[in-house]
Amino acid sequence: MKLCIMGAGAVGRSVAELAGDYGHTVTAFADSSSAVVDAGGIDVEQALAHKDEVGRVGEGDPADALGADYDVLVEATPTTLGDAEPGFSHVEAALQNDRHVVLANKGPVAERYDDLRALERESEGTVRFEATVAGAIPAIATIEGLDPDHVTAVRGVLNGTANFILTRMATEGLSYEHVLAEAQDLGVAEADPTFDVEGTDAALKCVILANVLYDGGYSLDDAEVDGISDVPASALELAREDGRTVRLIGEVSGGEVRVGPRLVPEHDTLAVTGTQNIVQLETEHAGRLNVSGRGAGGPETASAVLADVGRLPDK
Repeated sequence: MKLCIMGAGAVGRSVAELAGDYGHTVTAFADSSSAVVDAGGIDVEQALAHKDEVGRVGEGDPADALGADYDVLVEATPTTLGDAEPGFSHVEAALQNDRHVVLANKGPVAERYDDLRALERESEGTVRFEATVAGAIPAIATIEGLDPDHVTAVRGVLNGTANFILTRMATEGLSYEHVLAEAQDLGVAEADPTFDVEGTDAALKCVILANVLYDGGYSLDDAEVDGISDVPASALELAREDGRTVRLIGEVSGGEVRVGPRLVPEHDTLAVTGTQNIVQLETEHAGRLNVSGRGAGGPETASAVLADVGRLPDK
């Protein structure tokens, strides 16, 4: 497949670097201010070196990438709320030209899912978005394989930053503020960690799962969300004395979406540590299934993007 990659952050870079290993060619690559396009395949190494040296992947306009010769748009620009722009417009342009779309950007799937599916119905292109939930973990593919109609609930630990903080607080007896600063120093937490620690990131993922399970109708406004910034170290200490711990758990069940700190048994499958994620599925006929692994990271998330590209029908 010929790929057009919009977004040159960790995920976009990794998709560009790994595309050749999966048998694909990158014919267009854009960041927020520039693009490089070559119908025969761009020099990815050169584009990334140019990005590192001067802050741009190329000398063209980002719009040039959307007008290039490609089979699949990989939308890896930063997630935005509300109208999900500019990602949604990128997707719209691709579908209107009957191109496939693979999303790493959560915005269009979480905030405008019904609009996204409406565009897909009018297009010869297909939309896939495995990478929007839990990085390398094949959560959506597993639900599709089981049939969403037979999955009764999904819950899990869906944000590595929050999980790292809670794990360190529990094991070392440290305060939230101390561990957050440590996480930022290690690069586990962003300089502005609000999306992660207030539960927004996990909630967006749960909203996407709800849209998959219930065939649309959900956005972030439909989620009940609490974060971890008010969890005191004393609560984790009391939980440990009782053989339990605290995790930020997202849950989709009974038509509702909820995210918040929850007590779980210390050795429960949901008590994953560090930056690990886990997705737990309740099914009608197969019981409870658990899938865990790395829920973030450039190469990890890129593997989910490229797996989706491999699931697309040939153009």
